[in-house]
Amino acid sequence: MRALSIAATGMSSQQLNVEVIANNIANMNTTAFKRQRTEFQDLLYQNQRRVGSTSSDTGTIVPAGIQLGLGVRPAAVYRISEQGNLELTENPLDLAIQGKGYFQITMPSGETAYTRAGSFQLSADGQMVTADGFNLTPTISIPSNALEVTVNTSGQVQVTVPNSNTPTIAGQITLASFPNEVGLVAMGQNLFKETPASGSPTTGNAGTTGFGTLLQGFLETSNVDVVTEITNLITAQRAYEMNSKVIETSDQMLQTANNVR
Repeated sequence: MRALSIAATGMSSQQLNVEVIANNIANMNTTAFKRQRTEFQDLLYQNQRRVGSTSSDTGTIVPAGIQLGLGVRPAAVYRISEQGNLELTENPLDLAIQGKGYFQITMPSGETAYTRAGSFQLSADGQMVTADGFNLTPTISIPSNALEVTVNTSGQVQVTVPNSNTPTIAGQITLASFPNEVGLVAMGQNLFKETPASGSPTTGNAGTTGFGTLLQGFLETSNVDVVTEITNLITAQRAYEMNSKVIETSDQMLQTANNVR
């Protein structure tokens, strides 16, 4: 019976759906995390009576035909790049992007990664780095005797040192933007990597055309809506149960056929 294999594809797909929802809920407190959504596609169809074929020698056309579907498969796990809420931290090295753009991070391998998690810290030599010690690009160095660090909305970093009333410019933070943000591949650690699907990045200062602005002392929260995720989880659970019920019913039908004498 086809129903057994069809329902099995449904159970497998809903299992993946639950795993995606579980990852969303697990990262509900992850800085700048973007929730994901599973998309499905129906499988190939078997034509037992092809629609549009002729049913007689006079050329009469079959209006509907018979097509039997073979189930479902996951097509994509889509990342939703909706802006998360902005949380006040009052930490001068916490930066949030309000709008489009990604911070550029230099990995130990020399390649560039991208992130929206702006929870930066200072390394031993005063450079702004991520929680894992990866340098922000372009490199920003803060003097060890700095009394105050200010980052304006356009990404210009200014520091105030002793015996000076005039802030000095320590560097300029630039952002990267992609034609297709969904095409970025997640590397973990709140980092993303460029792919052919994402397109090549465009870099520029915050606040210019195509880029958001920076807010100092804020962090972007996860855009996971717990109520929506729980609702989706219940829906996926019920869909899984219904597919398992189809397998149970198909098994009973086969058992009935097997007992015919």
